[in-house]
Amino acid sequence: MSSHVFFGRAASPDAEGIRIRDFLDRAGHDIEEFLASLLSVSSAADGGVLEAMRYTVLAPGKRIRPAVLLATSEIYAAPRARALPAACAVELVHASSLILDDLPCMDDAQMRRGIRANHQVHGEATAILAAFGLLNLAYGLLAGESTAPERNRLEIARRLSDALGPAGLIGGQALDLKLAASRITLDEMERIHSRKTGSLFIASVSMGALLGGAPPGEERALVSFAKNLGLAYQIVDDLLDVLGDPSRTGKGSGADRRGNFVTLAGIDGARRLAQELTDCALENLAPLGPRAALLRGIARELCGRAG
Repeated sequence: MSSHVFFGRAASPDAEGIRIRDFLDRAGHDIEEFLASLLSVSSAADGGVLEAMRYTVLAPGKRIRPAVLLATSEIYAAPRARALPAACAVELVHASSLILDDLPCMDDAQMRRGIRANHQVHGEATAILAAFGLLNLAYGLLAGESTAPERNRLEIARRLSDALGPAGLIGGQALDLKLAASRITLDEMERIHSRKTGSLFIASVSMGALLGGAPPGEERALVSFAKNLGLAYQIVDDLLDVLGDPSRTGKGSGADRRGNFVTLAGIDGARRLAQELTDCALENLAPLGPRAALLRGIARELCGRAG
């Protein structure tokens, strides 16, 4: 049985919704198979670190970031075989960030993706090693990918690196840890999550555009789309943290101890902000016309999760 879980609600009844759901299901199946094959061999000699890597990577997840990369590459008719390694590298990096984010010194989370957090099962030391192992595997995957020209492989790796650095995910997490929930402003929250969440969405469209040979103007439009989508996605996640069923969201309700968009803007305010950001994301895709239908559909699905 496939472990990918996208949005936790029934598929939209219209033709577009059915098409989007079909794409996500097919993409999820391909991503699951690729990830499972990467992590298929373990032994007592590795000290249990590979099993800890498998534990988080192969747990049920939405796989939305790699799906966005695949949808972007399809705009330019890039073969799935060329885009899949890069998409899975993004998912490996995302899984690594989840392990680190859940540690007692970070968010001290107990649950992730419907199961106990990695450090709760494998211990903090092995969880940290697993997170670094996943990063290592991601960059090794990009370096060894033979279906893309060498120049593209180097640039793709650089874009993923940029998404992780001080101006990206790592910087966003550092800001999140530094700012106290009692003093944080909406602007600061947006700055944190434009890095912590948005950076991998930006990397996904940027890497997909590079794999497909997108013109610079269209790549800029895709990056603007991803910036808005990443923030909308985080706000909807915050809404689900308050309103959602933990059996569906995969984590305890109210899990963010440092506050979130709902604590700052309220439920109705957060819903409005998520919708505004989604509308902006969709507007950014105008230069691509009907070719961006998959990305538009994914954005609408994401915003619709919180009702």
